[in-house]
Amino acid sequence: MGRRGQGDDDDAALWEKVAGTASPLKRGRDAVAPTPAKIAAPVAKVKPAQVPRPIQPAPKRTPKPAHVPHAAPLDRQTSRQLDKGRLEVEARLDLHGLRQRDAHAQLRRFLKTAQAQGLKHVLVITGKGTDQTASRSFYEEDERGVLRQAVPHWLSGPEFATLVVSYSQAPRRLGGGGALYVRLRRPR
Repeated sequence: MGRRGQGDDDDAALWEKVAGTASPLKRGRDAVAPTPAKIAAPVAKVKPAQVPRPIQPAPKRTPKPAHVPHAAPLDRQTSRQLDKGRLEVEARLDLHGLRQRDAHAQLRRFLKTAQAQGLKHVLVITGKGTDQTASRSFYEEDERGVLRQAVPHWLSGPEFATLVVSYSQAPRRLGGGGALYVRLRRPR
């Protein structure tokens, strides 16, 4: 290649010569003959500015849930000993007439206190409730029988896992379906 200024003039002269020998294409009646265009000096190619991609954080891995022991039914031997009075029920909690929110708070407080005192077996009385809810309106709040279903659910959940080892229905003489034996974990 030659020097920058001289090569540009030679290229332009050569182009003029070639463009003068070209004939226009025939397109039809109203075709317009093209006019020779002037050649501009070559422009250095400029790369478009790269827009940085938004940095997306790596998806968070969900931590594996820590093993939460669930309360299981009392073993047969312990249940029989409680039923026959060979094992003593060391404390009682009666939840009759309480709303769920209040009953839940009292149950938690009771179980924590009993565990701190080193108690092993307690009795939680929920009440049997009634199944006459069909005659009531759907929108009426009925607390009867709700605790009987809710307390076992609470006891087997993760919130009470550090307090409760197991639970089971109490014998008829202590409330039957309306009461639960609860076996507590040892305090840490």
